[in-house]
Amino acid sequence: MVRGKIEMKKIENATSRQVTFSKRRNGLLKKAYELSVLCDAQVSLIVFSQRGRLYEFSNSDMWKTIERYRKYTKDHETNNHDSEIYVQRLKEEASHMITKIELLEFHKRKLLGQELASCSLEELQEIDSQLQRSLAKVRAKKVCFHQYILVYMNDDATMQIYIYIY
Repeated sequence: MVRGKIEMKKIENATSRQVTFSKRRNGLLKKAYELSVLCDAQVSLIVFSQRGRLYEFSNSDMWKTIERYRKYTKDHETNNHDSEIYVQRLKEEASHMITKIELLEFHKRKLLGQELASCSLEELQEIDSQLQRSLAKVRAKKVCFHQYILVYMNDDATMQIYIYIY
């Protein structure tokens, strides 16, 4: 026989609520014991009834478990704080990188001849000299490439392909 699902809401009848609490408390204590035995886990369970009665289970010293829990939560809070600091630092670094990328893109547009209207005469001269240096490097690389091809071309077929390309 299959049990139906119980709606999760407070049981209004006080007697039924007390009976349910007692049965479920015993089941919970049994599960805590089973978990400690089967999995060799350090388990402590503290339950207060509605009337204020204490029910507890611990497979080791309850106070040691509580101190371990307190230390863990304290360390975890410290780790969370460290994580927040780390995340903040990453956000600042990302913001800095975005600014740097925008500046580089602006500089690139200037080198491509875009957005030159806002440049001063000195900036235009600097862009001109940068372009002259870049052009000289490209031409030098092109000459090296041509020389390399001429040195390593032995047969006529390769030479004909080279002549056809250029």
